Amino acid sequence: MSYFDAASSAPLHPVARQALLASLDEGWADPARLYREGRRARMLLDAAREAAAEAVGCRSDELTFTSSGTRAVHTGMAGALAGRRRVGRHLIVSAVEHSSVLHSAEEWEAAGGEVTTVAVDRTGAVAVEAYEAAVRPDTALACLQSANHEVGTEQPVAEVAEVCRAAGVPLLVDAAQSLGWAAVPGSWSLLAASAHKWGGPSGVGLLAVRKGVRFAAQGPSDERESGRAAGFENLPAIVAAAASLRAVRAEAAQEAVRLRELTERIRARVPQLVADVEVVGDPVRRLPGVVTFSCLYVDGETLLHELDRAGFSVSSGSSCTSSTLTPSHVLRAMGVLSEGNVRVSLPVGTPAEEVDRFLSALPGAVATVREKLGAPAPVTVREEGALIVDALGKRCPIPVIELAKVMDDVPVGATIRVLSDDEAARLDIPAWCEMRGQEYVGEEPADRGAAFVVRRLS
Repeated sequence: MSYFDAASSAPLHPVARQALLASLDEGWADPARLYREGRRARMLLDAAREAAAEAVGCRSDELTFTSSGTRAVHTGMAGALAGRRRVGRHLIVSAVEHSSVLHSAEEWEAAGGEVTTVAVDRTGAVAVEAYEAAVRPDTALACLQSANHEVGTEQPVAEVAEVCRAAGVPLLVDAAQSLGWAAVPGSWSLLAASAHKWGGPSGVGLLAVRKGVRFAAQGPSDERESGRAAGFENLPAIVAAAASLRAVRAEAAQEAVRLRELTERIRARVPQLVADVEVVGDPVRRLPGVVTFSCLYVDGETLLHELDRAGFSVSSGSSCTSSTLTPSHVLRAMGVLSEGNVRVSLPVGTPAEEVDRFLSALPGAVATVREKLGAPAPVTVREEGALIVDALGKRCPIPVIELAKVMDDVPVGATIRVLSDDEAARLDIPAWCEMRGQEYVGEEPADRGAAFVVRRLS
């Protein structure tokens, strides 16, 4: 089985395993105690903090260990917003942030705060000018990920940090996806990350709060971790997290070159091997091991099952499934095709032979899914010269399949109205038009769902 989902969770690094086992014997005591076992535990904790701080690029007394990357984000945002409550209640986030950031923003807005969401371009990147325009005198905090978890696009963090610094606004960076490759550049104010993303154990997060940042920890006070993370430290996991971070950084430069070559092979070969594919994300400014593509006329969940049967563990940024019926917020913000979405994220050490085997298996898996879906005969009717496709009650990618089937039935210049009550149609039909060189006219109200109007250009 080839595991290609390192962006979700990387396999435990051998150094992490060794450090974890060793510290289970040496680091079980309370590091706050003064007796021998406590002093030994404190030495392990201090050494782990120093190693992690060096990798982050901050002082050791600026770094807190939390119970997860999500907890680090929640704690960092809540503390920074509370610390600057006299400045204002305005928060800035990008449209493609991790759900931990967006959920915190929703809670802040529900409590009376104001949130500005900065849009991204079709590659998933924000414009520095957009953050500059969003900053106001009452802005308490801005948030920006270092790299996107679904499509791998790296963000201009250093430039945005400089804009925020000039305005006196702290910038919180979610560095979960990138910290294993390099320190985050620029004058950021807060940083959050998660150990299981770089091959450390799960249940360990990092929160760095640089000196001078107004920060008011929320919740009941605790004497541990500067009062920012309550509860007894999971010392063996912390030691393993710091050790593995140092280990992956030592090999990051060389491994990044190798993985970039493999992902470039996937980016180039997939459109050649499979028809009707859109490779998404920035082609240059991207994480070394992540590549994402979407396939027309394919259900993402079904395709993942086919690839699993073929021996490949991959994930999808698309949520067009029977359970949610909504596309990924990242793909929606980018305005790219969401159906049949596959994210391949290669772990450190992935052999080139496994990538070649994946490329050999992919065309058959896609063909199988397309054959299974089969696209039922579309229900069409003509009304005042326009062709109407009734796709009500049909989930993605069926509305797009039915649209494609009837395109040749109308003359050039004529329009087709696709009736659909699937949220994904708002994203997938315009994306299909762009891929196919047809004109997406827009959306019109309908008795049920909406009518998506397409004009044939060729």
